[in-house]
Amino acid sequence: MTAMSPLPLRTQPDLSYLLDHTGHVLRARMATALAEIGLTARMHCVLVHALEEERTQAQLAELGDMDKTTMVVTVDALEQAGLAERRPSGTDRRARVIAVTEEGARVAAQSQRIVDGVHERALGSLPEAAREQVLAALTALAEGHLSTPPATPGVTARRSRQRG
Repeated sequence: MTAMSPLPLRTQPDLSYLLDHTGHVLRARMATALAEIGLTARMHCVLVHALEEERTQAQLAELGDMDKTTMVVTVDALEQAGLAERRPSGTDRRARVIAVTEEGARVAAQSQRIVDGVHERALGSLPEAAREQVLAALTALAEGHLSTPPATPGVTARRSRQRG
């Protein structure tokens, strides 16, 4: 039997755990809230970004950090629900865009209120003075030091969601 080495002393808070855990819980709360109106977070993302401007399925997939298969399944679900449809682009006849229906626009407005409420409740759990500091710190990390993962051959990491 080998003797166990003493555990290394932690010199910093476990930032990975803090970000992973809070992100996981926030996503779970978001999924639960959006499920009440029959949407997923991906469906919400596609509707909102497709309403902003004419975008192709590939552009929406990039914004929503979805692979092609997931995007196809998401748009299929939106079409089946009557919330969006694939149409020829108004600017490039070779391209097809995702157009939001009137019902889709109504649902997108409702889902945006839900998303805003989930975010508001999360931030509302903090002391008022800390809310802006937390947002500013996370924004600084997301747009600065942690904006892009390192290019490490042979190591696969989940792509980050594009802000937009």
